[in-house]
Amino acid sequence: MDRPLLRRMSASGCCSYSTLKAWLPILSWLPRYKLKWLQMDLLAGITVGLTTVPQALAYAEVAGLPVQYGLYSAFMGGFIYTLLGTSKDVTLGPTAIMSLLCFSVVGGQPHRAVLLTLLCGLIQAVMALLRLGFLLDFISFPVIKGFTCAAAVTIGFGQVKNILGLKDVPHQFFLEVYYTFYKIPEARIGDVVLGLLCLAVLVMLMFMKMGLGSEDVPPCSRLARKLVWAVTTMRNALVVVAASLVAFSWDAYGHHVFTITGKTSQGLPPFRPPPTSDTMANGTVVSFGEIVEDFGGGLAVIPIMGLLESIAIAKAFASQNDYRIDANQELLAIGVTNIMGSFVSAYPVTGSFGRTAVNSQTGVCSPAGGIVTSVIVLLSLEFLMPVFYYIPKACLAAVIICAVAPMVDYHVVANMWRIRKLDLLPFVVTFLMSFWQVQYGIIAGVAVSGAMLLYNMARPQIKVSDHGVLVMELSSGLSFPATEHLSHIIHTQALQVSLPRSVVLDCHHVSVIDYTVISELRDLLRQFKLRDVQLVFSRLQPSVLEVLLAADLQGLRHTDSVEAALQMESENLLND
Repeated sequence: MDRPLLRRMSASGCCSYSTLKAWLPILSWLPRYKLKWLQMDLLAGITVGLTTVPQALAYAEVAGLPVQYGLYSAFMGGFIYTLLGTSKDVTLGPTAIMSLLCFSVVGGQPHRAVLLTLLCGLIQAVMALLRLGFLLDFISFPVIKGFTCAAAVTIGFGQVKNILGLKDVPHQFFLEVYYTFYKIPEARIGDVVLGLLCLAVLVMLMFMKMGLGSEDVPPCSRLARKLVWAVTTMRNALVVVAASLVAFSWDAYGHHVFTITGKTSQGLPPFRPPPTSDTMANGTVVSFGEIVEDFGGGLAVIPIMGLLESIAIAKAFASQNDYRIDANQELLAIGVTNIMGSFVSAYPVTGSFGRTAVNSQTGVCSPAGGIVTSVIVLLSLEFLMPVFYYIPKACLAAVIICAVAPMVDYHVVANMWRIRKLDLLPFVVTFLMSFWQVQYGIIAGVAVSGAMLLYNMARPQIKVSDHGVLVMELSSGLSFPATEHLSHIIHTQALQVSLPRSVVLDCHHVSVIDYTVISELRDLLRQFKLRDVQLVFSRLQPSVLEVLLAADLQGLRHTDSVEAALQMESENLLND
């Protein structure tokens, strides 16, 4: 066979394999997988699994769904992310924020939550295929922090009723606050004592983990340190097991002093497509279009917030552990996870910061650790669901409160005040609006941030200096929103004064120019000519100069430097 043809075929095959590796990152790390990695992945997967199960049960409560839906949502991510993920540390599953967003959109209706998962996954996957990950850049840090702080307060306070054992408390935040305090006399002593005890133990174990010393300790102390680390890392599972044993013991003697989870569906969820319609209690059938209309803005907010949370976590741990991630591939991984999750009755999931941190700290070596975690969740669904009957709701509430408490980052407010006070505006707007509806809070925060960004584009700083000729230096680029502002400055300081003056416009920051700017410049050149003064352009970038020359502006003059422009104008004044 012809050698050039062979080389072309080889190159074509190589290119195809490279493309396949780009879409399936598992092909990059699986061929070099080591036995030592398997040991670490097993350890990390088991540790994360023991953290995932109690958290999944608790977050289902936040989403207003039966607790088994938390586990339904917790296992698909491990399998899919192993194939498609680019971070060795990230774990996908239910989180506090996504659970709250899900509840705000579907109101605790399981069928709609599952359909929402499918639609969110499709949106996320399409965004990945179209390389639209850059859209997340328009959600500023103050908006993210405002939302997460408000979500933490909303979720945390929403669990107070379970600590107190109260029933029939509305879910709307302000009504929830009112009725929680109003119904305090109805609090159940057993739930209060157990809930506060669980909170105290969890906080104590959390501080113990934070206070662990350095590695430079004697071997015996190092062994004790590892034991303490293991106990504090699995604190949620240990507390839930202990509280369940307490509840079971009291219940066995006929003392029903705790509000327990109750009967849950046992076994694995059936693999079937999500329902595309819903039937109300009175028999009315709600069509697919009506359900999507009811989702409203949540159908945009939930996919974007899920992507934002997951990619932010992936980037943070990639930087910490010295490797790179592919943001668009991460979008695809979470999109496919939600699509496939909808077939096993999952509600929308994203990356979990807490479980990812546990995964990383345990020494996971590849995404395969997620498979072990998923197997533990599946085993729990198949064999442990009857045990979950006795999990006290006060205990799950304590787990949730401890999980979301670190999200209230009051230091960020002080930092924004010190660095740029104006950033507090989108933060405060997002924070306050999120107590009304979380999606409205995010939309309002993005709108305020966008308005601030557009204002900066429309009002660029213009430094004016007098060298006999006015020199105006644009501090940023020039786009169509800024043309009116530039024209106003030039008219008030050069053209409308008693003695019109020439202007040198320093354009070294201008890299792009559009038709609106060209039209305004044409009018300015005409105004300067009528007053017998000059408008000279200085330090134009080649691409901008090419556009200006193509526009055939009458009277266009340009120089390579401000000094040359000033020299030119000085000579003109002498000639006059």
